[in-house]
Amino acid sequence: MSFYLAETPTLEAVATEDERVLTQDLQARVAEAVQQAESLGPVCEAASAHQHAQDRLERLRAAERALNRHAKDARERVVETSEQTLESLVEAAASGKKLEFKKLDEMAAGEAQIRTLGQAIERLTEHLIPRAQIGSLREEAHALEARARALERIAQERAERVLEQLRGAVSEEMVLPVDLSKGVAGALLAQAAGLKRLAVQVSENADRIERAYQERAGQERRAA
Repeated sequence: MSFYLAETPTLEAVATEDERVLTQDLQARVAEAVQQAESLGPVCEAASAHQHAQDRLERLRAAERALNRHAKDARERVVETSEQTLESLVEAAASGKKLEFKKLDEMAAGEAQIRTLGQAIERLTEHLIPRAQIGSLREEAHALEARARALERIAQERAERVLEQLRGAVSEEMVLPVDLSKGVAGALLAQAAGLKRLAVQVSENADRIERAYQERAGQERRAA
């Protein structure tokens, strides 16, 4: 390392002058620190809670799709039974035979099934799924915040270790400005800031969905 202090009073020390190697090493250390953060207890717990909430939401959506398929099949069966019943009545009346209404019970049962399926689908789409979606988003925001806090903590610990190692140089020079934004600690703080911004967006989305749900529920209560 060569420099002329009168011309370059601001110095930057790097582990290697090879930019490619320096970038690869920085990325590797950042990835290692991120992995460390994701293995911490609070982060794992928050991630598990989010996964549980997301799994419940997916199960409810799968239930909605299944019920819609059943409702479609039931409607088709009722239409088919209705047509068969009408044709049988017309044929019986035309030939002077006794009219049979046994199929009406089957039609009534099919229509009752359709109504029940419709009520179940409405409960899912109007209540259970929105509430599960809100819960999943809340847990996602919490998980993002937990990861951000863990990264900030690791960055802080790294910075403290670096400053401890620089104490000798500080005692020699009296004042030694240090910019950690370009190193591992700075990269971790940048990731943490990004996670915090994303957590805010997710939380705001949850707020929007919850407001819409509460407004709709309020209208339903007033209508009732």
